[in-house]
Amino acid sequence: MKARRLGAVAAAATLALTLAACGSGTSGGDAGSGDALKIGIKFDQPGLGLKKGTEYSGMDVDVAKYVAKELGTSEDKITWVQAPSAQREDLISTGQVKFIVATYSITDARKEKVSFAGPYFVAGQDLLVRADDTSITGPDSLNGKKLCSVKGSTSAQKVKDKFAQTVQLQEFGTYSECLPALATGGVDALTTDDAILAGFAAQPENKGKFKLVGKPFSTENYGIGLKKGDTALCQKITDAIKKMQSDGSLQKAIDANLGPANYKPGAGNPPTPAACS
Repeated sequence: MKARRLGAVAAAATLALTLAACGSGTSGGDAGSGDALKIGIKFDQPGLGLKKGTEYSGMDVDVAKYVAKELGTSEDKITWVQAPSAQREDLISTGQVKFIVATYSITDARKEKVSFAGPYFVAGQDLLVRADDTSITGPDSLNGKKLCSVKGSTSAQKVKDKFAQTVQLQEFGTYSECLPALATGGVDALTTDDAILAGFAAQPENKGKFKLVGKPFSTENYGIGLKKGDTALCQKITDAIKKMQSDGSLQKAIDANLGPANYKPGAGNPPTPAACS
């Protein structure tokens, strides 16, 4: 009788441990486990990735929803994760997100840490200035100016590479933090991709305050970042991007989110996604 009782206790303990182990696998440690799909986006980029209350909007959000649907995940099963520029590689490598759609420029340095599907969109680095500023007409007129960009972004790195001797660069955590400094004269220009700048300029609260210079000086290929070496997921996302391009959904997303700013995609759009490797 005692042996039978001990056996029952051991069996119960084994069952409890098994259930605990199963539960731990779906409690958020894995960005793709269970029913939820964790996707990284920007929370502060109007027209691209913007969080207002419990609502998420922007071209990148629409791209992420489309890709998720093609992967078999409905919109209500997506968990949105904020992905600041400087944290994107860590969010992917540590499994906090399954993939990131956040104005994520494909670069050789980043490809050493993560893999990319895409590109799905081509932007160009430009300058946003105060509406009454006539002194900045392009990158050749930045001598002595104060620029603001975001830490960890390709835009900030390009300023360091090209203009380190002629401009003063201030790096903030998000682009939205640069706007008050620009409005009050703390900096002379905000620099990042033209699509991002157009989104900010078009916001009702910024009407008449800022203008886009319109002289892009780089080519930014936006890709979807995922765990390095996951070629199976990369191929599925690439197929989704191609489908979104061919059925017109991507153009609709661009028109709906960036059209109000009179923004027109530049040369190279729509781009042909690269092969996964």
